[in-house]
Amino acid sequence: MKKYIISLLTLAVLAASCSRPEDGTYTFRVLTTNDVHGHYFDSLYVSDGTANSLMNVSWYADSIRVADGAENVILLDAGDCLQGDNAAYYYNYVDTLSKHVYARMVEYIGYDAVVVGNHDIETGHPVYDRMVKSMKVPFLAANAIRTDNGKPYFQEYVTLKRHGLNVTIIGFTNPNIKGWLSPGLWFGMEFESLLPYAQETVDRIKAKEKSDVVIVAVHAGTGRGDGAVLESQGLDLFQSLEGVDFVICAHDHRPVVHKNDSICLINAGSHCRSLGYGTVTLTVEGGKVVAKSVDAELLQMDKKNVNVQMQREFQADYEAVKAFTLQKVGTLKADLHTRDAYRGMSDYINLVHTLSIGCTPAQISFAAPLTFDGSIKAGTLVYNDLFTIYPYENQLFVVKMSGEEIKNYLEYSYDMWINTIDSADDRLLKIVNHGDPRTGLKRWSFVNRSYNFDSAAGLVYTVDVTKPYGSRVNIESLADGSAFETAATYNVAMTSYRASGGGGLMREGAGIDTDKIEERVVEYYPEIRDILYDYLKKTGSIDPTVIGDPAVIGKWSFIPEKLASEAMDTDMKLLFSR
Repeated sequence: MKKYIISLLTLAVLAASCSRPEDGTYTFRVLTTNDVHGHYFDSLYVSDGTANSLMNVSWYADSIRVADGAENVILLDAGDCLQGDNAAYYYNYVDTLSKHVYARMVEYIGYDAVVVGNHDIETGHPVYDRMVKSMKVPFLAANAIRTDNGKPYFQEYVTLKRHGLNVTIIGFTNPNIKGWLSPGLWFGMEFESLLPYAQETVDRIKAKEKSDVVIVAVHAGTGRGDGAVLESQGLDLFQSLEGVDFVICAHDHRPVVHKNDSICLINAGSHCRSLGYGTVTLTVEGGKVVAKSVDAELLQMDKKNVNVQMQREFQADYEAVKAFTLQKVGTLKADLHTRDAYRGMSDYINLVHTLSIGCTPAQISFAAPLTFDGSIKAGTLVYNDLFTIYPYENQLFVVKMSGEEIKNYLEYSYDMWINTIDSADDRLLKIVNHGDPRTGLKRWSFVNRSYNFDSAAGLVYTVDVTKPYGSRVNIESLADGSAFETAATYNVAMTSYRASGGGGLMREGAGIDTDKIEERVVEYYPEIRDILYDYLKKTGSIDPTVIGDPAVIGKWSFIPEKLASEAMDTDMKLLFSR
């Protein structure tokens, strides 16, 4: 028995010694993507063109593995992978029996971890719960905490054993999810702010795992580093985290690298255009890491470089999505241009308002252009066109609001959208000329997010561009000519994103506590794209004479008309001249 115990002890000592890294220098490449937004396939659905996609990621990752050795490459994604393209939609909601194509793709490519993004939560429990059960790659979100037992809803982290060294990837989702999404999409969870939660989590996991390399991957924007923006805490973490080698952030689609001697921040942008490329080099002496250095850059991915074998492997999936995408859904009787919504009433925004205000018991509708610059030609509509008209999986809520709250809401919306001007030479639109983070070239763009530029339907009102914030919007009546009263209560149709606080219009503009929005919701409707699809099945067409009926949607305009029109013409040319 004594010999047996001694033998076991000897084996344990040998095993422990074998688990320690041999002395020497080790270099790992940390490859990152984020905000893929359904760009799984390189081929387009409605033309012969190509796009950046996971097919490019596979080519670049394999090339680096060949050059540096597969065991020296770590590949991860920082979230928003399940929304944004027809392929994601198809495998989220149409083919729900097959294993999701994204799960199969990241396994094929060899991802080591994927972080949960806010748009991944937006797909709803059936979709992301299915991913957790079926995807072999860890789906990480350490700050999504179960309300029933206080434990993480998703996996917190994964530790990779490479050359006897422990490489730990800790994932966090966006802490502001409750501010954008309806409770039905995330029920059973609370979302912790990353400050100070990320450091506490790092300290606990690093001690447990005896990590030699720590990567914190967050689906949060880079931010300003001032701790003021809950949804964008990347730089806050970069400046404050201890014991971390890389902060991988996402969400704002802005490719950037920050680095110093001990830590690097990488944001690879979006849609597989760039690949984050981090390098960490460790020196081991006596089985311990005695020196470490980090570096980072971005690699621009050429969409011509694709994994041909992967194309063949997933061709049947592509064909299934393409067939779904090209199915005919109706007729469009006039061209639609989403940019027209910035000028005032337009066929495009009238359509969205018509869908919204048609949902009983809505009396008024708020809606914004969700595609920055999309166009659809008159003629036959296919399902793919519905993604241009409405790209997100937002539900429609009908919410009680007072007349005063509605007026304040609109004042806030237009203040994000326009400036107060005195002459046609002034900038009416809130736009700025700055460098494109992707190309470095100067271009004009909105200061604020255009998907927050809500106008209203069901009202007759004007927006005076010569007046300051708080005095611009004059509501004359309801669409049917009846009086609009600030003390009265109205049923207002809006997206679940807006009702939950997205863009700040409800909370900052109308002064409504969106944490208690369910107390104001009088009706829930399905996703707005589904409402559009049902509308087409019923009517067969989108007709400007129908969707523009002033008796239903009302009327609004910028005034003084001549001044506003001349200034708008100039600004639109700046904004859309390329």
